[in-house]
Amino acid sequence: MSVNGTLLASGTGFICISPSGPVLVTNRHNVTGRRQDTGQPLSPTGGVPDTISIRHNSLGRTGGTTLRNEPLFAPDGQAAWKEHPTLGATADFVALPLTNTGGIRFFSYRPSTPGPRFKVGPTAIVSVLGFPFGISGGGSLAVWATGFVASEPDVDYDGKPTFLIDCRTRQGQSGSPVIAYRHGSADLEGGGIIVFDRPATRFLGIYSGRVNGEADLGIVWKARAVAELIASITP
Repeated sequence: MSVNGTLLASGTGFICISPSGPVLVTNRHNVTGRRQDTGQPLSPTGGVPDTISIRHNSLGRTGGTTLRNEPLFAPDGQAAWKEHPTLGATADFVALPLTNTGGIRFFSYRPSTPGPRFKVGPTAIVSVLGFPFGISGGGSLAVWATGFVASEPDVDYDGKPTFLIDCRTRQGQSGSPVIAYRHGSADLEGGGIIVFDRPATRFLGIYSGRVNGEADLGIVWKARAVAELIASITP
């Protein structure tokens, strides 16, 4: 994220395909450059971003990436991103419709069909795929930070469609997809066992930061809430 060409911060996002086309899903505080709770600027410079630079996969070049800029505001000053249809600015995730997509290959998540319904409850292992401190896992691949579900996923934490994870996450991972990754077999919701012939993933939601600076407890906005946002973006 930058303002007038000056870098302010880095973060993480992922692609979804909405009814109106591809969108970047990331945290609201990434695009506003402000804390969700107080509205104060996150950058010590006091600046807030007007542009987001996204590193995409290149079409026709395996392993190749392309950096594309997207404006965060329309010429009339209106925000370019879309917020949840009912939660609005209280939800710390948004979808930015992409306009600069030529020569890009999209690998997208589908929050409305998140994957096999194997059981994910307290103490289940989960992964946060992002870029702590802007670090990649080689090339432009994400770093897999691993942790555990720390609250009941079927119960809303703090009265919002969120749950907690216990994971050592840091700056730069805001906006990361949170997934459950399994191989071999897993217990199904409601009983029974599912056997996989290849590794399977289940999209659980979007990571939006720790409950406070002293804790390793992080907040995840649930897949169903992300799906509601994606479905609301119509042509």
